[in-house]
Amino acid sequence: MPARSVALGVRAHSGWAAVVAVASSSEGLQILHRGRVELVVPGPDAVRQPYHEAEGLALERARQIVDDATDLARRLAAEGLEAIAERLRKDGRVEACGLLLSSGRPLPGFEAILASHAAIHAAEGELYREAIRSAAAARRWTVAGSPEKQVWTRAAAALGRPRAAVQKGVAALGKPLGPPWTQDEKLATAAAIVALSEAGASPAL
Repeated sequence: MPARSVALGVRAHSGWAAVVAVASSSEGLQILHRGRVELVVPGPDAVRQPYHEAEGLALERARQIVDDATDLARRLAAEGLEAIAERLRKDGRVEACGLLLSSGRPLPGFEAILASHAAIHAAEGELYREAIRSAAAARRWTVAGSPEKQVWTRAAAALGRPRAAVQKGVAALGKPLGPPWTQDEKLATAAAIVALSEAGASPAL
C-alpha cells in the first residue's frame, strides 16, 4: 500500500503554534495529530513578544533581542516539525505544510516597525510564521500560505464543495477526537487541506 499523503496545518501565535496533521486517502480525510509547537523556551525569562521588548531601546540592543528570538523560533520550529513528522511516519508521509497568514501590508524597515505599535504586532506575527515557513521549506515540503480570511474559500475550491459544507465537515472531523477542537484546529485543518491540494494529493472530505 502506498503511504498516505499528509499535510500539517499551522496557525502561529506569539511564542507557539497550533498544528494539525491531516491525511488524504481513498477513505477521505483523517486527523492524525493535533497539538502545538513551542517557539520559545517556556519559563519566566521567555521572550514571546521580542519587538515589544525591543521598543524604546537602543537600535543595536533592539536588533539583538529580535535576532535572538528569531534564531530560537526557527530552531524550535525545525525541531517541533521534525518530531511531528517522525511520529507520523508509520501513518503516512508528510509532504506539505499549510500556513495561515495575516492579511496585512508588507512590513516596513526595522526602525519603522519599532516606531509603530501596529507594526510591532504585525512583525511579531510574521516572525513566528516565518519560523514555521523556514522549517517546512528546509524539509522540502510544499508550503502553502493562505490568508486567514481566505482559507475556507480556498479549502472549498480544493475539495470542490461549497464553503459551508467544508466548514461543517471540518467541524465533524474533530468530534471523534473530543476537545479541544477550537478555531485554531479548524483553521489549521482548512490550511492543511489547501496544502494537500497544492502538493497534488487531491483531498476529498
